Amino acid sequence: GSKKAPTGKFPVIFEPRVAKSILNHIISALNGTSIINGTSFLKGKLNEPIFNKKINVIDDPHLSKGLGSKLFDAEGLGTKKIEVVSNGILKNYFLNLSSARQLGLNTNCNATRSLTSPPSIGISNAMIMPGSIDEKDMIKNIPDGFYITELLGSSVSLITGDYSRGASGFWIKNGNLTHPISEATIAGNLKEMFLQMVPASNLEFNSLVSSPSIFIKEMTIAGGSNT
Repeated sequence: GSKKAPTGKFPVIFEPRVAKSILNHIISALNGTSIINGTSFLKGKLNEPIFNKKINVIDDPHLSKGLGSKLFDAEGLGTKKIEVVSNGILKNYFLNLSSARQLGLNTNCNATRSLTSPPSIGISNAMIMPGSIDEKDMIKNIPDGFYITELLGSSVSLITGDYSRGASGFWIKNGNLTHPISEATIAGNLKEMFLQMVPASNLEFNSLVSSPSIFIKEMTIAGGSNT
């Protein structure tokens, strides 16, 4: 019984499982190797307000029962909790010794490795911290919007920030979830998305990358319907 989404600019909510993909893009864009190679649009953005003030991102290797918790990184350095984004301001890249040296910074002890590889850069327990708004209240405040439960395919450029993905979920009408939506495309730019992001309060720690639901004020939706 699914329908096509209307075409236009609408608010969207990413439910927690798909909101993790946004955090994955943040992690990739902040990888020290990408910064060094100039393949990230966040190069040179340290200490700048890149995100909405309500966005806080941390990487916590000491999280109790965290799947990525560890006392030492792959280079034998003691790990520490890192504030990646604080009140919307970019505070840290993800670095190991090599990338930190090339950037003239101190390592954040994010080195990882397999049995046969040299140290690379990874995470421990990365998360977007929860906000104060309940997801149900987010939905209630939307007259027309898209609640996204699945993302398909990927056309995301970390060089320019251009973002386009197939999506499905439910249409929000007058503050309620209504009919299912399939075969929709959502598009925007990560730079603008970061500035509009608002986190809900429903964070659960169930993987190395965790996120609450994320509200974005406006994205372009193409679904084939004009009503």
